[in-house]
Amino acid sequence: MFISENARLNFFRWRYEAGYAYKLALAIAFAGLTGIGAQAKLYLPFTPVPVTGQVFFVLLSGAVLGRNYGALSMALYATLGALGVPWFAGGKAGIEVLLGATGGYILGFIAASYLIGYFTDTYISSRSLAAQLSLMFAGVGIIYALGAVQLAYVVQLSASEALAKGVLPFIPGDILKALAAVAVSTAILPRGGYAREKDAGGEGKVRARLHLSAIAGIAAAFFLVLFWLKLLSLESAGTGELLWYSMTYSAAVLLCAGSAAYLARR
Repeated sequence: MFISENARLNFFRWRYEAGYAYKLALAIAFAGLTGIGAQAKLYLPFTPVPVTGQVFFVLLSGAVLGRNYGALSMALYATLGALGVPWFAGGKAGIEVLLGATGGYILGFIAASYLIGYFTDTYISSRSLAAQLSLMFAGVGIIYALGAVQLAYVVQLSASEALAKGVLPFIPGDILKALAAVAVSTAILPRGGYAREKDAGGEGKVRARLHLSAIAGIAAAFFLVLFWLKLLSLESAGTGELLWYSMTYSAAVLLCAGSAAYLARR
């Protein structure tokens, strides 16, 4: 580890015990980072949903800030963007973005950050590599589930069309962002307690791991279903495209399934 356990523990204990002003500043900082990530974008010709760098910061916000301020950072991102700060994808702003085709993904940011932050602050067990993999991939699943629902409603798409246009093309890139977030979170999260964790004294450790294992199993099933749906849509795809999707989706399924098995038997 490049960062000592003592340094990591001191930072997170300070973050947990810091006053409201400091926590709010951190939340605003992560909202800003998410806005910057939104400008790193790539538009595809067949969908109104852009590929952006937001998801990395969304996932990391929960691990770094915890459930309340992680979710607050994403709520600030959504609220300030709706009020006119041009940091949504493409430099857009306004309430119409939240009510439009991509608004569900932004709402998913709040839910994903809260989930990751809840487990990271509540259970020491959630800071292991397997647990962080489970949580980050689950966060991606939440973002796309909410995003697809609103996309289908606003654009009047069927469920299969919403998946084809708003989910399947973007999962591989966000799998890589999730892995990057896991690399950072496991490098900075302490292995000791800083937030009166429920399993700090050993009690609740089995329950925490079972919960995390269930999350990993659900995430594995989610990516497996999406993988088969993607394969069915690639009838005329080239070898390179087929290999890319197969590698990324398979990695997500195998990592989640492996994490579920590992956490369940610990």
